[in-house]
Amino acid sequence: MLSCDICGETVTSESDMKAHLLIVHMENEVMCPFCKLSGVNYDEMCFHIETAHFEQNELERNFERINTIQYETSDNGGDSTLQCRMEVNSSIHSACASNHPKISAQSLPKDGTLKHKDFYSENLTESRKFLKSKEKQCDLSRIKGAIYDTMYSPPDCPFCGKIEDCSQDMETHVKTKHANLLDTPLEDCDQPLYDCPMCGLMCTNYHILQEHVDLHLEESSFGQGMDRVQCSRDLELAHQLQQEEDRKRRSEESRQEMEEFQKLQQQYGLDNSGGYKQQQLRNMEKEVNRGRMHPSEFHRRKADMMESLAIGIDDGKTKTSGIIEALYRYYQNAAADVRRVWLSTAVDHFQSSFGDKGWGCGYRNFQMLLSSLLQNDAYDDCLKGMSVPCIPKIQSMIEDAWKEGFDPQGASQLNNKLQGTKAWIGACEVYTLLTSLRVKCHIIDFHKSTGPLGTHPRLFEWILNYYSSEREGSPKVVCTSKPPIYLQHQGHSRTIVGIEERKNRTLCLLIFDPGCPSQEMQKLLKQDMEASNLRQLRKFVGNLKHKQYQIVTIQGVLTSEEKVARRQASQVFTAEKIP
Repeated sequence: MLSCDICGETVTSESDMKAHLLIVHMENEVMCPFCKLSGVNYDEMCFHIETAHFEQNELERNFERINTIQYETSDNGGDSTLQCRMEVNSSIHSACASNHPKISAQSLPKDGTLKHKDFYSENLTESRKFLKSKEKQCDLSRIKGAIYDTMYSPPDCPFCGKIEDCSQDMETHVKTKHANLLDTPLEDCDQPLYDCPMCGLMCTNYHILQEHVDLHLEESSFGQGMDRVQCSRDLELAHQLQQEEDRKRRSEESRQEMEEFQKLQQQYGLDNSGGYKQQQLRNMEKEVNRGRMHPSEFHRRKADMMESLAIGIDDGKTKTSGIIEALYRYYQNAAADVRRVWLSTAVDHFQSSFGDKGWGCGYRNFQMLLSSLLQNDAYDDCLKGMSVPCIPKIQSMIEDAWKEGFDPQGASQLNNKLQGTKAWIGACEVYTLLTSLRVKCHIIDFHKSTGPLGTHPRLFEWILNYYSSEREGSPKVVCTSKPPIYLQHQGHSRTIVGIEERKNRTLCLLIFDPGCPSQEMQKLLKQDMEASNLRQLRKFVGNLKHKQYQIVTIQGVLTSEEKVARRQASQVFTAEKIP
């Protein structure tokens, strides 16, 4: 922006200024803006202003510059700033006009020029008096300029140092004059640059870089602190959730263990639901309620049961005798597909009854073994005067054997009590009872399969060797002097009474099962017995596929010393394992 030195008007360019001077000041009458001097040419008026009004002219220019900056940089107050500038100029011009006498051409020398010395001295003196008289009137303008200079600092160019009036002008200056420097890559600058190792920002000063990196570190430290707090909360929450999960898991496991334990107690007769007597009465009552048993029959059976329990002898209502003799006759006259057969000594079959159904197979198999021993003269010494006991009596006899010191571990597992319960017994309890009666017996454990598809051919071979002393030259049917064999597997037990050797050299066991009804067993006693009746007795290798089998074999009579030795050995129960 350019300001006219004569009238103070502001124009934008030099061409506009020349046009203004030509039209306003050269073609028209020239007049001093401070003292209203007129009638002189342009050069003389300039000389007059520079000499007579120098200080006032400089003050006016400063005000005009401030007002021009305010006008250009203000967004909302442009009109008021321009009005203020005009009011200041107007006041100065009015003051000059009212305090200075008008200088006309008559006061000039005869040649009409301003070269007279007195003229200059007079006007200079008057101008200085005018300035001094107006100092108080310009205090507001001075304060305004001082405040503006304090609050506003014109921006300077970072490349060449040029000062511009406002930031917009400086931005335009940099874009036009230094565009090449803005497009120059940072690597081409002579000033050393420092790149941030964390974000890659380029810094021109090491201290700036250090402050920048410190900000990164503070932010990272704060973030890590927050992460640690969050991590601690997450760990605490995870720990609580894990504890809750463990508590629920332990509670569920405890519940399942209790349910399994109760099922096992119920399965093995340890649920305090009563023993043989209570079950017999409940089942007979059910039969009466279903109409399958007459009440008079109920009372008759109840009286017989009470008598049997009182004397401790089985009532024989589930016993079937004479089967071994019937089998001997059958194999003598039939069974063309059988090459040889070996049978045990005479043995009675005992069926499970209402009182022991579901848990009494071990007791019934012991009755079968004992029935065979009682018919064998070799065991009269140790079993003299005995009869086949009832199930509650067998339970009492096992408890007595425990009291003598046999099998303390087994006794502990069954809480040293069998009477009044439905507890199962197995090979160990049968061995304990027979040994306490001085019957010499032995346990063999076929603990794993010895053939394909989970079969146990070694079990069949062992039983064949047990019953046959000489395989060649012997008759087709052999009634041996060997007692039957107690056979135990998971969940059930049976009694082996013989073995067949087929013409194809395969082996087949003959087994008495307590679960087989007496009506079916009695069919074997008929003279015209058919081969189909033997299906319930015959068990081939493919029929025995349980994981483990245990057998108890009887081998004679024990002396008193041998009984004591076996009692000591039963403190830690062991069995022969095959294989």
